[in-house]
Amino acid sequence: MACDPIRRSRPFLQAAVLALLLGGCAAVGPDFTAPTPAQPADWNSWRGGPEDLRDPVSTAPPPERWWETFQDARLDALLVRAREASPDLRTAALRFAQSRLMRQTVAAQRGPDVGLSAGVSRQRQSEYGAGTRLLDAIAPNNREQLVSALSDPFTLYQAGFDASWELDLWGRVARSVEAADADVAASAAALAQARLSVASEIARNYFELRGTRSQLRWLQEDIAAARESLDILRARRDGGQIDALDVSRQQALLADLNGRLAPLRAQEAAAANRIGLLVGQPPGALRDVLSETGDADTAMPDLELGLPSQVALRRPDIRAAEARLHAATADIGIATADLYPRIVLGASFGYESFKDGKFGEWGSRRWSVGPSLSLPLFDQGRRRTTVALRELAQQEAAVSYQQTVLRAWQEIDDALTGYGAERRRNLELQRKLRASGDALDLARARHAGGMTDFLPELDARRTLLQARRDLAQSDSQLRIGLVAVYKAIGGGG
Repeated sequence: MACDPIRRSRPFLQAAVLALLLGGCAAVGPDFTAPTPAQPADWNSWRGGPEDLRDPVSTAPPPERWWETFQDARLDALLVRAREASPDLRTAALRFAQSRLMRQTVAAQRGPDVGLSAGVSRQRQSEYGAGTRLLDAIAPNNREQLVSALSDPFTLYQAGFDASWELDLWGRVARSVEAADADVAASAAALAQARLSVASEIARNYFELRGTRSQLRWLQEDIAAARESLDILRARRDGGQIDALDVSRQQALLADLNGRLAPLRAQEAAAANRIGLLVGQPPGALRDVLSETGDADTAMPDLELGLPSQVALRRPDIRAAEARLHAATADIGIATADLYPRIVLGASFGYESFKDGKFGEWGSRRWSVGPSLSLPLFDQGRRRTTVALRELAQQEAAVSYQQTVLRAWQEIDDALTGYGAERRRNLELQRKLRASGDALDLARARHAGGMTDFLPELDARRTLLQARRDLAQSDSQLRIGLVAVYKAIGGGG
């Protein structure tokens, strides 16, 4: 008798084996093929290449921690603090963690669902329910006695487990896991994009802050020279050597220089506040850290761009766009699988008894096993319309990917062109600074020899200070331009 249940369930077991064999069918829907983005063969053929940059371009991959090439300890410390406390990075990291948990949830559909249930209930059957209706036909003479016995309240004890497993015949679960993996990849790319954006924004604002402070320093020296010139002109006016026009012009020049102080100080405060926001600090919290910035005379790092073919692998936005295209392609397979039937293997085993003394005995057992089939027949085209929508979404993702690649190379071109132009301007400003220094030395020599008065020397000093301010601003813009280049090529690593 022990083998009787197995023998009776043999047809169901055979159907289950057949379903398992069918489970090896290929997943429906299109398979994803990674697109190959258009890219130049080398940087020499690029419009913003070495000839425009006036710098040797190394094809070595840029360093992963590219900001360390600037050799600024304070900048390095700010980026370390941002990694730990930046709200943008924490948000991106939480979204990445959510995508990984969602992937685990989707992947759990591959295995069976097993549940345990138990309960005790007090019940009474209706005297005129469906269960007592047959008594009228079977035993009409003894109906009242039988109904009285059936309708007596009783306690029902139940316990057991249920298991079900959907066979992935058409790859619906496989495509769901594939789409979830793509979503994880997109979230990982978004996290990398957030890290790159935070690092580049901190570096850009830091160099802007450093450049603004250099301009403030040279502007204050220029104001001191203008005041000295004004004192000399006033003395000469009082001596009758010049009229009041020269004094008025110098006063206007001094007022103009003093008027430039407030905007520069506002720029200084704004840059410091932007850095504080990026590292998750309120305004003024980084005053001590940013009280002194790095040396503006540090040499520029070498320009390392790697190979153009590596840009698509480094840029997080391209990787994210490819992952979204992958997920959209897998969604077509999920929607297509819903057009086909589903087979679920089910099994249950437990005990049921209305006598507490018999509960748990072998005679109180109950069980069931067998597959169930669900086949969509008519839904007014809802499932097929869903497939068409997923196909359109995939086409949209493909267009978005192409647009992302085009935007990436536009940003690279803009960054390289801007960096090359600033590099050339910086070289010219260096020549201007050297010429202004020579002019000041000559004016000092002539004044010392009695050939001229002190005014030409003051004018030459003011010209030199202006050249220093311009060069300080250019040095800042040059470093900001290099940061833009690193961001455009996707950072390092």
